[in-house]
Amino acid sequence: QVQLVESGGGLVQPGGSLRLSCAASGIIYRIYNMGWSRQAPGKERELVATIEQGGSAKLVDSVKGRFTISRDVAKNSVYLQMNNLKPEDTAVYYCNARVNQFFGGGSNDYWGQGTQVTVSS
Repeated sequence: QVQLVESGGGLVQPGGSLRLSCAASGIIYRIYNMGWSRQAPGKERELVATIEQGGSAKLVDSVKGRFTISRDVAKNSVYLQMNNLKPEDTAVYYCNARVNQFFGGGSNDYWGQGTQVTVSS
């Protein structure tokens, strides 16, 4: 199995910053894409950012210029630096990873348990 554990959420004032971290552990041969999604109360889960193994990243328009996604391939980790946070960024943030556990095997998607980010004065 593969486990993803997020950390770094919390309460921050508008305009503030937070850095989310997510580490994958377990039986891992290769991790392809990693990413972050978020879900606000009463809303559907939204994909926020993804990053490929080679470092190519994509961000949803609403966070471009404010959020940065990065990863440490050696540590099986992905990060989300969030600057200039707004109240509408309030949500539970989930990391995910597409993992190949064995050479020659297929890949599966795994999700973390989520970390709460609240932006409020």
